Amino acid sequence: MRALRSGLDGLYMLSGVAAALCLVTILSLIVVQMVARWTGEVFPGAPDYAGYAMAAASFLAFANALNRGAHIRVSLVLNALGPRAKRVLEIFCFGTGAAVMWYFVYYCQRFVYWSWKFNDISQGQDRTPLWIPQTAVLIGAVIFAIALTDHLIQLILKGDHRVKRDIVDQSFGE
Repeated sequence: MRALRSGLDGLYMLSGVAAALCLVTILSLIVVQMVARWTGEVFPGAPDYAGYAMAAASFLAFANALNRGAHIRVSLVLNALGPRAKRVLEIFCFGTGAAVMWYFVYYCQRFVYWSWKFNDISQGQDRTPLWIPQTAVLIGAVIFAIALTDHLIQLILKGDHRVKRDIVDQSFGE
């Protein structure tokens, strides 16, 4: 079980690193586009590539942000409940979140497949096959669905999830 736990934690961290690299890519694209504009050159597709990197960064960061307690959680209700009711509500929330995310993953993978099958390309000058940036979003969605399911199972079996509480969350009501 320790190998599985460390593997999942490593996957979430790797996903966060990949999201950070996507943000660095966005910065680089913006700088290259600025330099190209100053020199009178054209860098076709830069806004499109930045958009793809933003979508990938968003989805790749979800699992790591969840583990660090960086997602917005309305803990006003949770803090007002007793331990048993709090656990039931958290199971409901993690269960609903995991179900919705797996539903999203199912349709996202179908979307990627059909984009690949029909050779769907972007409308911009870059003419990128859309399945490539969509795959990065799908990978991030799968990792986030795994993280939600991981926390749900942890909550059911051990009575507590592994989400670290944010400092701001801890400062109120305690």
